[in-house]
Amino acid sequence: MKFTIQRDQLMDSVQDVMKAISSRTTIPILTGMKIEATTEGVKLTGSDSDISIESFIPREDDGIVYVENIEPGSIVLQAKYFPDIVRKLPQQTVEIEVDDHLNVSIRSGSAEFHLNGQDAEEYPHLPQLSTEQSFEVPIDLLKDLIRQTVFAVSTSETRPILTGVNMKVEDENLSFVATDSHRLASRDIPLKEQAQNLSFNNVVIPGKSLTELNKILGDSQESIVISVTENQILFRTKNLYFLSRLLDGNYPETSRLIPDQTKTLVTIDTKELLQSIDRAALLAKENRNSVVKLTTKENNQIEITSNSPEIGKVVEEVHAEVVEGEDLKISFSAKYMMDSLKIMDTDKVHIQFTGAMRPFLIRPNEDEQILQLILPVRTY
Repeated sequence: MKFTIQRDQLMDSVQDVMKAISSRTTIPILTGMKIEATTEGVKLTGSDSDISIESFIPREDDGIVYVENIEPGSIVLQAKYFPDIVRKLPQQTVEIEVDDHLNVSIRSGSAEFHLNGQDAEEYPHLPQLSTEQSFEVPIDLLKDLIRQTVFAVSTSETRPILTGVNMKVEDENLSFVATDSHRLASRDIPLKEQAQNLSFNNVVIPGKSLTELNKILGDSQESIVISVTENQILFRTKNLYFLSRLLDGNYPETSRLIPDQTKTLVTIDTKELLQSIDRAALLAKENRNSVVKLTTKENNQIEITSNSPEIGKVVEEVHAEVVEGEDLKISFSAKYMMDSLKIMDTDKVHIQFTGAMRPFLIRPNEDEQILQLILPVRTY
């Protein structure tokens, strides 16, 4: 195998593929990165058996040549050293050559590295998912879906199913839901016509997989194809193939958590509320959740307070655009509230309360498709 490649292109692909490679894997060859050269271009693969990522560098794209002098072949290189070597090479082009004894030469300018490779035949084959259950969404919309839900997955392994995001497709709608049983985040988007006959609801994608996918995907109007089988999900763009296992088990029915009545409604500036809670949380760091209290006052004023007996207290009033319904005092985790407000892309939010000990809802004032739910904290 032999080829000459643009270093920047190679580095981008190496960084993407590294997100799937773990030094803790039980299969030794998976600590390496598979490199495959064909007449079409160069493909890099990384996998830890939970996530597999393939990144393809085409021979040329839009008239720009990325790979030349290709002699087809494949090799597995130690992922511990290869990325750092590529990053520090002196020239813009890199020549990689493999001899019959799996010895790899990496040359760039006056620098030359020799690495011991492994036989690519021993690298596990990734399943090629050809599935009826496929649909397309724009990449930037998928990134929004992930950003607005994945932070609410559970970090505790006591209920493994809650460490994932529940993806549903029904009635030409795609929805993502995440909960750690103290809060819930959900977002819906309409799908194009081609998803008419699709329907599935118990697809649970590990939160870690979605976080890595989100880092790899650039902001783009292009589409990504999502394919689902019984225990795996595939995200596919022109030059990327991202495969993740799905979590086993049944995701809890979350719709019954959503209160159907509102006793107190507050409409308020997102940024002002976020900054006020951020300040209140400064003195609430002692307890794990940084509890702050919200109290409705006269003339549409909202009082945000936090009190730590050993440290001191903070009191601040924020003006709300609307305060309707019953008077309210409620305590909640500052962190959860700030997480929810940060993903709102609107200037104002509606907060719907149904009493001091009941979950409350936060929605953007224009978009009904985003919903955040938070359980209050008992304070005595």
